[in-house]
Amino acid sequence: MTKIHSETFGQGKSIVLVHGWAMHSGLWRKFAEALAKHYQVTLLDLPGHGRSGAVTPFTLETVGEALVDTIADESSCWLGWSLGAEVVLEIACCFPERVNKLVLLAGTPCFVQNGSWPGMDRQVLESFADSLKQDSQATLLQFLSLQIKGLVDQKAAFQELKAIVFESQAPDPQILQEGLDVLKQVDLRAEFASLKIPVAVILGQLDTLVPVAVAGKMQELLPEIDLTMIDRSGHVPFLSHQGPVVSAIRHFMDK
Repeated sequence: MTKIHSETFGQGKSIVLVHGWAMHSGLWRKFAEALAKHYQVTLLDLPGHGRSGAVTPFTLETVGEALVDTIADESSCWLGWSLGAEVVLEIACCFPERVNKLVLLAGTPCFVQNGSWPGMDRQVLESFADSLKQDSQATLLQFLSLQIKGLVDQKAAFQELKAIVFESQAPDPQILQEGLDVLKQVDLRAEFASLKIPVAVILGQLDTLVPVAVAGKMQELLPEIDLTMIDRSGHVPFLSHQGPVVSAIRHFMDK
């Protein structure tokens, strides 16, 4: 069985946090401490990221199974950010007995633009994939810069994000490529529409990776979602706007 690194803080209702592409659970640190004042919070490193062992191949199926096997046999709220949102959606569909609520934070069931569905340009992701083969570190830095685009103090936010991300060794280039393949190819809109559990969606108003226009499309698929827009926030609202994000989650969890 793949060894998945996990840390747990606090007491109360269980929330499991799943990070995004090329990152690690250290990114959650301050945010997790704030949440842990109210809930039991578990942080996981995706396979092949941070201090977790790898799975081969890196797909939603293999990743979801590895993460579920790490958590105690209980039902939890699963919160996924960016790529992590697709991971927790997969877990909710394949292991419904383990998921009682779902939070998609700057996440969507279909990451790329698809017809009228708003999303990231597939060609941009293709260029990231090509760049990874030449210089993975430069590509990661470029990706980080997109996540804080539009924030008031972009430079400081970039330096904070960069420092946290590079606390841990970057994932193997092959894992990064397979992670991009997930973002490019996966479409979980039908699965999202069929969910029978409470779902919260938290989006950043200035997010350039997951545009706010996707909110209306998600409501068409699942009208009862609990939707929150974080004003003047980009792709990492839990770092730039921790208070409003924690408040939105508390409102959702305590319903």
